[in-house]
Amino acid sequence: DINRLDDEGLGIGYYQTKEVLIAGALPGEKVTFAIEHEGQRRIIGQLRKVLRKSVERGVPSCQRAQDCQGCSLIAMNYPAQLRFKEAKVRRHLSNRTPLAEVPVLPILEAEQRLGYRTNAKLVMAKERGEVKIGLYRRGSHAVVDIADCPLHHPLINRIVAVVKEEIARQDIYLYNPRSKRGLLRYLTIKVAPAANRAMVTFVCAERNFRDLTHLGKWLMKKVPEVVSVQQNINSAEGNVIFGRETLKMLGVPDLIDQVGEIRLRIAPTSFFQVHNEQAARIYAQVRQWAGLKPGEIAVDLYCGIGGIALNLAQDAGRVIGIEVSEEAVRNARENARMNERNNCVFIAGDAAELIHDLAGELPPGSVAVLNPPRGGCAEEVLTELAGLAPRTIIYVSCNPETLARDLELLHRLGYGTEAVQPVDMFPQTPHVESIARLSPLPKKTERL
Repeated sequence: DINRLDDEGLGIGYYQTKEVLIAGALPGEKVTFAIEHEGQRRIIGQLRKVLRKSVERGVPSCQRAQDCQGCSLIAMNYPAQLRFKEAKVRRHLSNRTPLAEVPVLPILEAEQRLGYRTNAKLVMAKERGEVKIGLYRRGSHAVVDIADCPLHHPLINRIVAVVKEEIARQDIYLYNPRSKRGLLRYLTIKVAPAANRAMVTFVCAERNFRDLTHLGKWLMKKVPEVVSVQQNINSAEGNVIFGRETLKMLGVPDLIDQVGEIRLRIAPTSFFQVHNEQAARIYAQVRQWAGLKPGEIAVDLYCGIGGIALNLAQDAGRVIGIEVSEEAVRNARENARMNERNNCVFIAGDAAELIHDLAGELPPGSVAVLNPPRGGCAEEVLTELAGLAPRTIIYVSCNPETLARDLELLHRLGYGTEAVQPVDMFPQTPHVESIARLSPLPKKTERL
């Protein structure tokens, strides 16, 4: 019997005295399963048969869902997915005493729930002579081929099919992590949906011009929407996808995308949101909550390629963006020029080191935006930021657990959370984006 879902959307039940985690099983269901891995306290199971169905079960839109397990909520109907994600945000906030009463607004649902994913990072492997392009199966290094993923933009699926065909036809050596030999390791694809154009990056264990140029030319011939082919070199062991060096092979150096009112230049290794429509809604919400007036200054920490900063610049006197990735900062500066946002300044460096230097440039009463990776913010960043006394802090998060942790710390530093807005950036998956708005807490008055 499945009792509940964990944060990753896996069904949880108990077999004898052990907890069992089963992808694709929903609360209220009775299922049979096969044991994939058994530890002292926990069993990882694979769903075999649903004996009693949940009323929340829908019709999965993917035939590979059980093998891939990348979209653990794909068997759940969409209203139930939204309830799960909203409850997940509420639960993590309620676990922190100062946040227990914070209003959580109704989640912003996605109109596009399939075919929305505009970038993909896929592993390449050859097993028994067959080329596979896909994802590592949960908890293993077995590659699950996902040639026609329903979440991917259709152009991504077309590119994957052609690359797979050409690798087999040209007999290109795929990297084997066990022998540490071979050339091709990963395939990354970014799509600009408004223009229906794509950038393809082949991640290789070593430099190779002959094979990659030949492969890229055939790809661009068969899929003319591909306007850029890049080569990234990563000879390091482990599962980090990108190495430090990227070389343009064919076409243009960057991809131009449109998100809301802003045009964005995206480099091969720059991070960008996977759902354009929902990203535009986040930008709009941040801009509204910031409420900037002409002459006011805003700082955007972890600014990436500048999407949020460029939206804030429509109202602010000046916006300062900070990002550790030099390539992303290069894109952000070019994006400011392309959108004629002359009031934006972007700085490459570590937020914890640079924010201390902002004291002279960010007067009290300014606006600060945080958009950190899943691990959240370092404590020193939040401490330094609170010391700058902004009138409003807006925190954009992809991880409710680290969001709650950081909001609690900001509460201790004198900033209360006024509201949290969940956004469904990743339909069919357990992930949820959130936007939090904070303002200074009333100062306690001492009794005489």
